Amino acid sequence: VVKKGEQEIPGLTDDQRPRRLGPKRASHIRKLFALEKKDDVRKFVVRREVKKTTKAPKIQRLITPNMLQRKRYYKSIIR
Repeated sequence: VVKKGEQEIPGLTDDQRPRRLGPKRASHIRKLFALEKKDDVRKFVVRREVKKTTKAPKIQRLITPNMLQRKRYYKSIIR
């Protein structure tokens, strides 16, 4: 579809369908829900239902206490 015409095409342009998957990167999740840095991103991940359970993506670029510890360790080796 290049340009929208005068009439809606039934089944194509007349209905609004939600996006199938939500964002995966931590900063994109923050942007979508207008979160601050201190807010926990893991509580706002878009989950999808599969059979009886729900699935959520593995959040990329998530700053965890473990990551900060690793960063401190690497810096201590350099010094």
